[in-house]
Amino acid sequence: MTTQNQWHELAQQLRVDSIRSTTAAGSGHPTSSMSAADLMAVFMSKYFRYDFDNPDNPNNDRFILSKGHACPLLYAMHKAAGVMSDEEMMSLRQFGSPVQGHPVPVLPGIEVATGSLGQGLSVGVGMALAGKYLDQLPYRVWVLQGDSETAEGSVWEAFDHASYYNLDNLILIIDVNRLGQRGQTELGWNTQAYATRARAFGWHAIEIDGHDFKDIEQAYGEALSIHNQPVVIIARTVKGKGASVVENQSGWHGKNLDDEKANAAIEELGGQRNIQISVQKPEDEGEPAIIGETQPLELPTYDEGEKVATRTAYGKALAAIGASRSDVVALDGEVSNSTRAKFFAKTHSDRFFEMFIAEQQMLGAAMGLQARHYKPFVSSFGAFLSRAYDFVRMAAISRANIKLSGSHAGISIGQDGPSQMALEDLASMRAVWSSTVLYPCDGNQTAKLVGQMVDRDGIVYLRTTRMKTPVIYEKAEEFPIGGSKTLRSSDRDQVTVIGAGVTLHEALKAYDQLKQEGITARIIDAYSVKPIDTETLHQAAQDTEGNLIVVEDHWLEGGLGAAVQDAFAGVDTAPTYQGPQLQLIKLAVQNMPGSGKPQELMHEAKIDADAIVAAARSLVKQPVGA
Repeated sequence: MTTQNQWHELAQQLRVDSIRSTTAAGSGHPTSSMSAADLMAVFMSKYFRYDFDNPDNPNNDRFILSKGHACPLLYAMHKAAGVMSDEEMMSLRQFGSPVQGHPVPVLPGIEVATGSLGQGLSVGVGMALAGKYLDQLPYRVWVLQGDSETAEGSVWEAFDHASYYNLDNLILIIDVNRLGQRGQTELGWNTQAYATRARAFGWHAIEIDGHDFKDIEQAYGEALSIHNQPVVIIARTVKGKGASVVENQSGWHGKNLDDEKANAAIEELGGQRNIQISVQKPEDEGEPAIIGETQPLELPTYDEGEKVATRTAYGKALAAIGASRSDVVALDGEVSNSTRAKFFAKTHSDRFFEMFIAEQQMLGAAMGLQARHYKPFVSSFGAFLSRAYDFVRMAAISRANIKLSGSHAGISIGQDGPSQMALEDLASMRAVWSSTVLYPCDGNQTAKLVGQMVDRDGIVYLRTTRMKTPVIYEKAEEFPIGGSKTLRSSDRDQVTVIGAGVTLHEALKAYDQLKQEGITARIIDAYSVKPIDTETLHQAAQDTEGNLIVVEDHWLEGGLGAAVQDAFAGVDTAPTYQGPQLQLIKLAVQNMPGSGKPQELMHEAKIDADAIVAAARSLVKQPVGA
């Protein structure tokens, strides 16, 4: 049997198995899987270098199925490689099976979750950055992308950055099968248009017939020979290839074949096969150039009373961690002078990646870098990270470990106005699965929290502010994640005031005013918004007759106030509150702000000391000693 015949038989098996598994599941995407079967048969038989016995081998090629809905093809490939049984493949979409409806990183070779279209190439850029500039190893990063997802702007952010960084270790395959979810795609089979666009971005583009094995083999060989340019193979294919009942027909996206149609299609494709191939292992045995060496960490410190912006403390702490850990990398969206990631860029330029104003690409690259075991810190204005929220969501599904810093949070940034003010960020980041949300109020606290972020699993978000705030904590103070600090308390407290960040300082001002009026207040710094210190909050509520005031520089919904309220909601992971009935006042931004000085804006929004004093008066009817 000739090599091309072998590829044909393997491709037919991939198609048959895609039909079998989706028919058994009663749902899925067989036709999207079938169009790329020939491309993948040649790829895995000859060009992919991967040691399935050692997925952590740093020399392994990386493969990303960006068109994640075509995962029946991926699972069929795993079966053909001998790393998945037929029984496991046929458990597609069943409850409890790792063979899920879109890929998640619970199987060998799957490093990130895909399925939200337009993200795979951005992740591939991150992996390729790691290979070329950090690992400095010759592995390739292969991405299989659908034609529909090229309409996503994030794809072209990735095209741009791959070219900018000369990622000749990145090979993109576009499966141009013409048909999207509801009909023809924007460009249909106009592969020349795809090629023209790719070349305009500085890529080496190859147009092929995606069902011609000679074309496919030549394209892969050519791709490996290109230097200083990323490569895109634009393959014209037919959706549902090989089964006349669905081939090149609209209306079959995301639909399985029933038993009768499936049996007819399988017979037309030549029947069920059980071919197994040996995927070639990487020949290289190199180790990453940067392998996570550590040195003693010396975080920056600040004197009490000194005024420092938490964004500045973040930047200097990040640079210090970079000096301590060679696996720490930083990415910024062309605002490093404002986020203060510039301190890292200046001292560790070899591990700093400028993503320009392309927040989606920045998060995608971070996902790719962390998949290669680096510790990425991503910095931008908190408001602008919202552009990449879907990437943050998918990073959580990927079980990714990414550190985010959102600067310029809240109305306290002042004159720039509402377009620059992050007022939704605490809510959005709290909603991310298994996330950590931190909001420091001074320089020493910021530095200590950044020091803990580096090895914290999951999505970790640090909210920083533009304005300078006084240092209130001693240099040696510790701030465990999940904790809080009680700054003012007595056995006669009548009301508890909870703040974080800039509003913590307003709470301290309010304490002094209230004291003069005979009202004793407990002041809590809830620097750990998620997880929040439930025990301390419950004790404070019990000690102050349930009188709680939460003050935050954030919209009313979903932020610190919601986190405090949730701490009393009886969630099964938290202790049940058994104190007095809560009288909870939430002071937050409720009207659209404009430009102005920080103190003017905070007063207008009723989140300053005056507003706290007024709220405390409304709760405490009888001052102490009255």
